[in-house]
Amino acid sequence: RLLEHKQIDKMISSYVGENKIFEQQLISGELDVELTPQGTLAEKLRAGGAGIPAFYTKTGVGTRIAEGKETRDFDGETYLMERAIKGDFGIIKAQKADTFGNLVFEKTARNFNPLCAMAAATTVVEVEELVEVGEIDPDEVHLSGVYIDYIYLGSHFEKRIEKRTFKEANHG
Repeated sequence: RLLEHKQIDKMISSYVGENKIFEQQLISGELDVELTPQGTLAEKLRAGGAGIPAFYTKTGVGTRIAEGKETRDFDGETYLMERAIKGDFGIIKAQKADTFGNLVFEKTARNFNPLCAMAAATTVVEVEELVEVGEIDPDEVHLSGVYIDYIYLGSHFEKRIEKRTFKEANHG
């Protein structure tokens, strides 16, 4: 919806995906897109959440990703400096939250959602289930509620996954 209403000027992304609006705005030049390797994007968010302003990585050295970025040699190897990401808002999705905001993520949602929450000044989480404090076993909490500012109990979730297709057997 933010893209639909042209409320995003710049996107830092590792994957353009299947979003037609994103694709159209990228091609037309309405949206500034910085493609970033997925591991680098995760580290940029992690560093932002940890208060680390920048870090060095070998990923992207010698490619278009390195254009205009500082490099430095360590032990005879060239590294690219990447700046951390800090956001005004983090909009994330979790499977379950308690009323304090302690979160449980499902499967790979645990990869980027906690990093986005920690790197944001204000975090909004949409959850499928909301329970009272104490109903989530502390050992099952994936992200502490200290990072969460607002909880939204959603409904009608679209769960797109890869679908297996099989070629029909030729019995001729």
